Amino acid sequence: MSTVEETDAAPGTAETVAGFLAAFAMAAAVVALAWHPLRLLAPAIVLSMLAAGIGGRAKGLAFASVLTVTVCFFFAMMIAVITSRPLW
Repeated sequence: MSTVEETDAAPGTAETVAGFLAAFAMAAAVVALAWHPLRLLAPAIVLSMLAAGIGGRAKGLAFASVLTVTVCFFFAMMIAVITSRPLW
């Protein structure tokens, strides 16, 4: 008698929400490159960290989200300073 682990089980609700949060954070970070960096990047950072905290199967997506938001933060601040655009 052996027990078989369910490795192909459907993701739970929390994991699905984490995936959507990570995707939304990445989209907001990319938009922040062109429009009001701090207004969009502050919630994007929170959402990506929340998605990373939930983890689950969307671990890789959450990691990509944190990296994307971090890189977009750097470039959005650089673009805003160089072009003398307001941060808010």
